[in-house]
Amino acid sequence: MEINKLEPEKKHGLVVVLTGNGKGKTTSAMGMALRAAGHQMRVCIIQFMKGDIYSGEWDGVKLLGDLVELHSTGKGFCGIQGNPYPHSEHRENAQQALKLVDQKMLSGEYDVLILDEINNALQLKLIDLDQVLAILDNKPELLHLVITGRDAHEEVLSRADTASRVDEITHAYRKDIEPQPGIDY
Repeated sequence: MEINKLEPEKKHGLVVVLTGNGKGKTTSAMGMALRAAGHQMRVCIIQFMKGDIYSGEWDGVKLLGDLVELHSTGKGFCGIQGNPYPHSEHRENAQQALKLVDQKMLSGEYDVLILDEINNALQLKLIDLDQVLAILDNKPELLHLVITGRDAHEEVLSRADTASRVDEITHAYRKDIEPQPGIDY
């Protein structure tokens, strides 16, 4: 059986926003990274909040070889889960992550840039709205930009080509089931 590969007549770098209170925003973005790698596209993932608790994607993306790189720049989730770092340290880390975003975005080396949990960083005032809007304004035309995290700002949503809201129907946590490796982290 022959498999057809579709090619758009005109390539366009999309802005995709994944938001909402349900589980699956980062997982969806990782699925896009996997799909892009299947097309031999180069992907850069920058995680804004994660960094103090191991997550399987850190080693999983290594299996994709040189096509996908992941930078976990955060010090964990600011203000929750017993995170010991003050807001000022989280903000400094997020500001450094923004410098990495600019460097990677403007390098011309990537087809897809995933900014994981950047919506949370904005909501927690670790970064500012004008900084996120500058990323959108400076995005190269053919670069796909994926933005994840709860509470996406309305101005960010209004600039999206595709936006999806992941809503919780039920969650194992509410049944006193601990997070499970490979599914939750």
